Amino acid sequence: MFFKNLSPLNKKRIENFKKNRRGYYSFWILSFLFLLSLLGEFWINDEPLVIRYQESLYFPVLKTYNETVFGGDFETPADYKDPFLIDLIEESGWIVWPLFPYSYDTIIKDLNIPVPSPPSLKNPLGTDDQARDVLARMVYGFRLSIIFGLILTLISMVVGIMMGAIQGYLGGQVDLFVQRFIEIWDSIPTLYLLIILSSFIQPTFLWLLLIMSLFSWMGYVGFVRAEFLKTRNYDYVNAAKALGIGNLTIIFRHVLPNALVATLTFLPFNLSASITTLAALDFLGFGLPAPTPSLGELIHQGRNNLQAPWLGLTGFFSLSILLSLLVFIGEAIRDAFDYNR
Repeated sequence: MFFKNLSPLNKKRIENFKKNRRGYYSFWILSFLFLLSLLGEFWINDEPLVIRYQESLYFPVLKTYNETVFGGDFETPADYKDPFLIDLIEESGWIVWPLFPYSYDTIIKDLNIPVPSPPSLKNPLGTDDQARDVLARMVYGFRLSIIFGLILTLISMVVGIMMGAIQGYLGGQVDLFVQRFIEIWDSIPTLYLLIILSSFIQPTFLWLLLIMSLFSWMGYVGFVRAEFLKTRNYDYVNAAKALGIGNLTIIFRHVLPNALVATLTFLPFNLSASITTLAALDFLGFGLPAPTPSLGELIHQGRNNLQAPWLGLTGFFSLSILLSLLVFIGEAIRDAFDYNR
């Protein structure tokens, strides 16, 4: 139904996207992996999915319960790794655990060999040097990387389109002033700035997002500015001005749709760059604080533990697969908006 309501041009774009098999299948593979990571709490978590205790059902994966609910002595959140609490629950009910009973910050205390331990049936990708499950950290790190990249890309796209539209549509002194400002702003070394700020400010998800958003929007400006400079002199734009239509209406209804073509083509590559920057900061130790899961932190642990190659290989292949899928999707989007196809 949705496909039938599309314009002929958009239908042609979707068909062009599907013709690029590598990008089309990459889109579905990445969507599946992202969905799997979003549902991580339901299949790789250290909290039970369902608890039946004294004829009542509880869902710890969705809600936090105090220990006293299950017969404990303290009004504190239940620790489901505590053998005493597990025995209390199983005396009057049962527990359903996820497929892998570890979260990204779970410290595994019953290992019989020194950490980092190699892959096993219990820990398919082994453990890191803090006795945490590598598979869990990879899944949650994969999810966090994509979410961070998507938010940063969305913010960058909105700001970049706005600045490019102002430059291209108004032109003249406004264009000249904004262009000089961008040249000065772009000369600031973002990575060095982040490293300096991280030395006296504890980085957080929102803090890194804010700092990187201040600089990442400039990649979109050139595309949008060029399109607006070209389109603003077209006959249909001049006709709209002659009819008294406001500038905002002309920008959003008549000029911006043309500029979005180049912007959407650039989007997956900008998302790749955002994820790479976050991984680089985590690898250098200036990224998200511990114990936040991160693909860059996995590679960092692999460098520090050369005797445990599964750490570096897991981080490397996870990041490589993610970036490769995004590049393939970007190529398919570029083909979809190619008017010569």
